[in-house]
Amino acid sequence: MAKQVYLVEEWIEEATVGDLQQAMESGERTAAELVRAYMARIAAYDKQGPALNAVLELNPDAFAIAEALDAERRAQGPRGPLHGIPVLLKDNIDTADKMHTSAGSLALEGHYASSDAFLVKRLREAGAVILGKANMTEWANFMTQGMPGGYSSRGGQVLNAYGSKLAAGGSSTGSGVAVAANLCTLAVGTETSGSILSPAASSSVVGIKPTVGLISRSGIIPLAHSQDTAGPLARTVADAALLLGAMAGTDSADPITGASLGRVPADYREFLDKDGLQGARIGIPRAVYHDKLGEEERRSFDAHVAALRVAGAEVVDPADIPSAQELASFHSSVFRYEFKADVNAYLSKLAPHLPVHSLRDVIAFNAKHFERTLKYGQMTLMSAEETSGTLTEAEYVEDRLKDMRLSRTEGIDATMARHRLDALLFPGASGAGIAAAAGYPSIAVPGGYTAAGRPFAVTFTGQAYSEPVLIRLAYAFEQLGPQRRKPTWTR
Repeated sequence: MAKQVYLVEEWIEEATVGDLQQAMESGERTAAELVRAYMARIAAYDKQGPALNAVLELNPDAFAIAEALDAERRAQGPRGPLHGIPVLLKDNIDTADKMHTSAGSLALEGHYASSDAFLVKRLREAGAVILGKANMTEWANFMTQGMPGGYSSRGGQVLNAYGSKLAAGGSSTGSGVAVAANLCTLAVGTETSGSILSPAASSSVVGIKPTVGLISRSGIIPLAHSQDTAGPLARTVADAALLLGAMAGTDSADPITGASLGRVPADYREFLDKDGLQGARIGIPRAVYHDKLGEEERRSFDAHVAALRVAGAEVVDPADIPSAQELASFHSSVFRYEFKADVNAYLSKLAPHLPVHSLRDVIAFNAKHFERTLKYGQMTLMSAEETSGTLTEAEYVEDRLKDMRLSRTEGIDATMARHRLDALLFPGASGAGIAAAAGYPSIAVPGGYTAAGRPFAVTFTGQAYSEPVLIRLAYAFEQLGPQRRKPTWTR
């Protein structure tokens, strides 16, 4: 059978939320037309052409939801800046609709959530259209060692929009690639350690990994509660800031969100300041990444550091993190222990007809259907199953406390206090691990490309609830020059 040719409308390419809202306010476009345009691109580029495989599932009600929001706009006006905007969600985020939530696992192929995740409720209330679910690294890359980022047994392999031979990062791979390829304007990912920052850097998009507790974790298939968080992916800092604010808020079902009370602004976009680098003190922790960069990337990063100085920033170089080497060589057991406890709590609440209700059930299901489920094995799942699942082990408690000490007290906090810094700056996602262990926020911003076309990025990192500062710095950096270009196959 010949492949279907879809009408792909160029007007949707690189469109920001502001562009789309202006088009809807003027009557030039409708939310239903936005859904149609993105679906056409998904059909043309995700399942054909470069076959990116970033979108795992489309919401069968997306058109109806968009049409209802169009009617509401005509009758009452828009709810706000997300009214009618299509958003893709990573496949580990619960939606109480006709879409699965599976974390990319065939063991959860038949799982339909009974209620929306808290962040999904917030998005629906804001008028967003949940367009579909994005493919991801199975079980948020906690299934086995050696599995490539973006692979899942349910969805297959996600490809980088800038070249199929390039790594696409993980585990929010589909979310990052979909935004890069203009299959959506906004997407939501999740991160435990690098799973937003890595695909953002690999796909030349903006990714915000928030402070743990800023966005509720309820209704998200977990990896490790001490570091889990959702966060936005977008093509601009402004759009990422908008989506961040829409998802943030206190949730009685997730006690950690109580710590954010009074620390969440009404709109993070108020911190967008093109002159935001003037007078800012930014530290360069060179020891963290000194052996992780090629010569071309090193030159690119140093050029960005020089540009910060020209823009008025006070750069402290180096501003090395004293505990970074010890933390990097420390093999913490925290994920191994927390995964079993957390995932068992989630799976125990699933519908009785489903084949899995515990981590042990998942392992058994995979073993039974190994030809479809175990292309790369399940070593990590099996290792987690060996723990008690009670979080009482001395090794777990000691490692958790050591993680916090090395990443916070003797790490980021110590460095920023010593040098009186507003933020740390890393090349790519090289600082993701220490920020994740601390539960602190980071923003990855496109920073150009290598000669071979591989995306390069920089990441701003700060202390807890410093998102306003990081957004100000990242936005000002973004204004220094065009750092992002759309994938060439879309031209």
